[in-house]
Amino acid sequence: MRCPGCLHDDTKVVDSRVLDEGMVIRRRRECPKCSFRFSTKEQVEILNLKVQKRNGASEPYSTEKIARGLHIALEKRLNDEEKFQKLLAAVERDVQLAAKTDTIDSRTIGDIVMKHLKRLDKIAYIRFASVYQEFEDLVEFQEEVERLISKRRKK
Repeated sequence: MRCPGCLHDDTKVVDSRVLDEGMVIRRRRECPKCSFRFSTKEQVEILNLKVQKRNGASEPYSTEKIARGLHIALEKRLNDEEKFQKLLAAVERDVQLAAKTDTIDSRTIGDIVMKHLKRLDKIAYIRFASVYQEFEDLVEFQEEVERLISKRRKK
């Protein structure tokens, strides 16, 4: 890796740490020429995966789109960036496992996101579900909330 300080072509890895349940590696590097120290992150990137939308259209998979949806659902609910990154990594891992070919259905992705949100934060889950499942009125919203409440009471 090129040094951002002096642009020397080679740097040495001083330390490596695994983050986000093994989905990210943080490397501490040092330039042998100028002794500049910096960190890099190496993470899994989902390549060549297409998402089949409900309307039949197909588009490239986007981590940013998943992150944006999670941020909206978790707005003012989760202020811990590390927890958010772990959630995103877990969702991405499950998307990769669910993609049997180079195409995955948008409903499958939505179901994966809902599964993780349901475990993490019930309010964020309801927010996401209301958009994802296209609730038409308050009755559908109330029915989903009541399902969550009844499951909680059974525990």
